[in-house]
Amino acid sequence: MLKIARVEGEMCPSDSNSTLKLEGKLIGPWVDELRRACEELATPPSGLHLNLSAVTFIDSAGINLLGDLIRRGATISACSGFVDELLRRNPSGR
Repeated sequence: MLKIARVEGEMCPSDSNSTLKLEGKLIGPWVDELRRACEELATPPSGLHLNLSAVTFIDSAGINLLGDLIRRGATISACSGFVDELLRRNPSGR
């Protein structure tokens, strides 16, 4: 299960930026749910910030989505060492 919450004011002083805080596992159907949540924001990927402090696991589809968002300008913060390593080891991640 994955909880996606929009965080107001966290690292986003302007309306053109948005922060999403994720909690849980970014796997299976939750990858598409995150994709939809990002698309529904009135924020370009370059203004998107993802707080991964409460993410415990990411599957390959989740890594691919995060890699795509990063390449398009999104920023990621506060991930655990485990999640950071998953992103670093995957060519489409960080």
